[in-house]
Amino acid sequence: MRAKCRTLPKKIESLADLPEWNYDGSSTYQATTESSEIILKPVFYFPDPFRGGDNVMVLCETYSWTDGTFKELTPANTNFRKYAKEIFDAKPDEEPWFGIEQEYILL
Repeated sequence: MRAKCRTLPKKIESLADLPEWNYDGSSTYQATTESSEIILKPVFYFPDPFRGGDNVMVLCETYSWTDGTFKELTPANTNFRKYAKEIFDAKPDEEPWFGIEQEYILL
């Protein structure tokens, strides 16, 4: 699990209000030092249970640049959520037999 905090100029009222962001993927073994930028694309948000108020927590998919032209993104090597969503979306009338599980310990 990785986390970043950010202050935005207005209250978040929809997923569209959340901008993409980035971090250095070479320090997390998700990218090479030559192309270390990992792009965070918000996919879900919910009220922050720790800070309260208008604060939100955001779950993101991670992407890296396909090549040095910085024109096309590809899922980062740990972005399995994207592929699972494609499977879920392909058959919306079916009930999946597997799900995305994320477990965290916050100290």
